[in-house]
Amino acid sequence: MKHSLTARHIAVLILLACPCITPTAFAADVLKGKEIYQTYCEVCHGSNGQGAIPGTPNFTRGQGLLQPDLALYNRIESGKNAMPAFQGVLDTDEILGVITYLRTFF
Repeated sequence: MKHSLTARHIAVLILLACPCITPTAFAADVLKGKEIYQTYCEVCHGSNGQGAIPGTPNFTRGQGLLQPDLALYNRIESGKNAMPAFQGVLDTDEILGVITYLRTFF
């Protein structure tokens, strides 16, 4: 599958990689991320992030989290294996909120 950078990908890359932007200027909403996680992710990944179905990463052990935010963003947006793609379901801020919430497990 060929991947191409869209304007959204470029904007996310700039937000995540630009040292001139202070972290608080674009801080993701961890509480909104938790709500979204509970709605879309908890069924498979568990309420505590330990995984509710076989093959799901255990976030409390850092599985799947030891990578840059952009990699996690792309995984959530595009999906992988049994995990559906959330492009068109969640917007950029919502995905970044989920990533921020995921990082609270480890």
